[in-house]
Amino acid sequence: MAPALKPVYLLAGTDRPKIRTALGRLRGHFDEGEIETLSALDGVTGADAAAACNALGLFGSGRRLVVVEGVDGRRNTDGRLTGGWKAADVKAIAEQLEQPPPDTVLALVAEEGRKDSPLARAVLAAKGDLLLYEIRRRAWPQWVHEKFAERGLQVNADACRVLVELVGESAHGLESEIDKIVTWAAGEAVGEREIEELAATTADAPVFSVTDAWGRRDLGAVLAACEAVFERSGNPDATDAIRIQSALASQVERVRSVQRLAAEGLPAREIATVLKLRYPVMAETAAAQGRNYDETELRAALVRLAELDRALKGGSRLSGKLEVQRALADVTRLAR
Repeated sequence: MAPALKPVYLLAGTDRPKIRTALGRLRGHFDEGEIETLSALDGVTGADAAAACNALGLFGSGRRLVVVEGVDGRRNTDGRLTGGWKAADVKAIAEQLEQPPPDTVLALVAEEGRKDSPLARAVLAAKGDLLLYEIRRRAWPQWVHEKFAERGLQVNADACRVLVELVGESAHGLESEIDKIVTWAAGEAVGEREIEELAATTADAPVFSVTDAWGRRDLGAVLAACEAVFERSGNPDATDAIRIQSALASQVERVRSVQRLAAEGLPAREIATVLKLRYPVMAETAAAQGRNYDETELRAALVRLAELDRALKGGSRLSGKLEVQRALADVTRLAR
């Protein structure tokens, strides 16, 4: 015997595929004519959703599933949620849930899964259920690896990290790119280079390709990656120059820190924790890069990058692009 359904469900979190699966199972308890799908992004208010719950079902059967998507809005370019329900909308839902129709189920779909949010508290007060599916920040590359494996394609950890950095921490966006890459690969191995070429960059052009090439001590690749950043981003010259300088300075400092901790005998996972790195593989990458540069070279690189910073902030009459190219050549071919 199937368990009785709750009067209300809040489905939220970063793992959008799991949310779709859970919502699909919920929909499976109802005939299609008994389901109404609304969206707060289309202007549906809490009062509108409450009214939909109180309306009669098809042919007056009374059974209804009302799904309201986007209740906390959608993320803008800064990653903040906008356009979602306000306090008045949550209040309308809470009042409706005080005496919900016996054969009506309300499913609310959100981006953030906070147990202490006013909407979550209203759901729990109505003896509803919170279905929260979160992916921890450090778990995104592993999540990508698992999704590739489910589709029969083996992709290494570095390539999975690259895909996350290119697309961002969005399960929906990553799955879309994973499906595209799997179709293109047709069972063949896929590495970092293929990921960089195939994945759609939803953020700025991949500055990390510059730092990765620097870490390999490959001057040709460093300059090519630098050129790609300027060509692909569409940002002003100075903006991209500062992005590259900042990213490389941070990476050089990270490599120095990882070198020091590795010398003390710490494994990559512990180093990642100490340095508060998002993914353990970032410590492994820095350790590999550190084998190509000694401490003296890394200190000299930081000095050169500090000079580049001053040049980009008014200390030079040369273009930002040229200043960056000169500095990249210097820090990559430092004398051993």
